[in-house]
Amino acid sequence: MSNDHDHDHDHHHEHGSELSEMQLRVRALETILTEKGYVDPAALDSIIETYEKRVGPHIGAKVVAKAWADPEFRTALLADASKAIAQLGLQQKVGDHLIAVENTPATHNMIVCTLCSCYPWDLLGLPPAWYKSTAYRARTVKEPRKVLADFGVTLPDDMKVRVWDSTAETRFIVLPMRPPATEGWSEDRLAALVTRDSMIGTGFPKAAHEVAA
Repeated sequence: MSNDHDHDHDHHHEHGSELSEMQLRVRALETILTEKGYVDPAALDSIIETYEKRVGPHIGAKVVAKAWADPEFRTALLADASKAIAQLGLQQKVGDHLIAVENTPATHNMIVCTLCSCYPWDLLGLPPAWYKSTAYRARTVKEPRKVLADFGVTLPDDMKVRVWDSTAETRFIVLPMRPPATEGWSEDRLAALVTRDSMIGTGFPKAAHEVAA
């Protein structure tokens, strides 16, 4: 009986420690601000729901997958990305213009914001910390191949690397090359291949064998 009780105690103790120290601090701060009337819990829930369901890399992945599967949409996306995503019911919330740049066997594109951290967050979610770092912003323009090597991306010597500098008005998204052995795949399955970094240009899509059938 005693052993069972001890086991139960350990189990609950571990369960209560699932949150990190930082998460516990954030939760405590949220509670205090809510009690003082500075924060509306309903508004917080709405923001969380937005970033979980309506904003994030999974949205951009759907756009890329459709461009891979639908030649007409691909043409429209490269011609006017803002207009093309609107046809999918996606509302562009940041910047005046969205431009899609296509990776090809001859050219690899990558995105940076040399001034701050302008980023197509409505399609890719919040920018990763490294995207906002001074090192990435400064080095990408000067030595893009070395930056790509830091991300484990090695390109042929004869492949051109083109860097696009985002601004408050203009944001970019990379249309990566479609992985081989994916003919006949549905858009949902294709979307599972698309990574956030592949849409920034600092990575590649997953290989076909990395996605379950």
